[in-house]
Amino acid sequence: MLEIQNITICYKDRPTVKNFSMTLHRAEIASLVGESGSGKTTVIRAVLGLLAGGGKVTAGDILFEGKSLLKNTPDQWRKLRGTDVSMIFQDSGAMLNPTRKIGDVFVEYIRTHESISKSDAWKRGIAMLERMRLPSGDNIMHSYPFQLSGGMRQRVGIAMAMTFQPKLLLADEPTSALDVTTQAQIVRQMMELRDEYGTGIIIVTHNLGVAAYMSDLIVVMKNGEICDSGNRDDILSGNHSGYTQKLLEAVPSLGGVRYV
Repeated sequence: MLEIQNITICYKDRPTVKNFSMTLHRAEIASLVGESGSGKTTVIRAVLGLLAGGGKVTAGDILFEGKSLLKNTPDQWRKLRGTDVSMIFQDSGAMLNPTRKIGDVFVEYIRTHESISKSDAWKRGIAMLERMRLPSGDNIMHSYPFQLSGGMRQRVGIAMAMTFQPKLLLADEPTSALDVTTQAQIVRQMMELRDEYGTGIIIVTHNLGVAAYMSDLIVVMKNGEICDSGNRDDILSGNHSGYTQKLLEAVPSLGGVRYV
């Protein structure tokens, strides 16, 4: 479904990501793991054509269903984003306009991608919120972002991202701003979305425990390059570099037992 072929990403002619390659199949979950500044978010922003600050893919290619995303026109990007490919941000609440109610934003988003009445778009928004286990969807649609908890805002972001049942979901540290209990709920819901819709997911995280729990493929990055890449069992069983070993050792143990 998605094939990233040996890409290099530069900002002002300085390479930030170098020689990055990976392949994601339908209904697979891949985690990009590494310390801050390792290039994880840059990779998924390149996939969605949202590199900030003049960033450019200067080498390699990104193929989605066999077609190069790097050749997309602005109109092709508008049609692709939010439908076949969606993104969940680190703090979905921060991406919402604080002066507009959730329902107004949700309805506008749906009607941007589909010819549908406001009332039908409103009903679909409520249905998606309730699918994300948010009670009283109509009340949430009438709420402002600041009236919701962090976990609720994140579920709103996931509900919007999944409205059109995307083939590929990009998640930029979707659990880092949440408490541990809510993190676990969000992770489980993302896995349920994969099972229900067959969505392929790339999740950016610094938490190797989260990656170990939910991923089929783990890619460990450092300084813009891949340190290790492979299926979960291979990476966790010892077939990895010294850097990955340090990340594994940094995962807290419970009662002397380490769960990765």
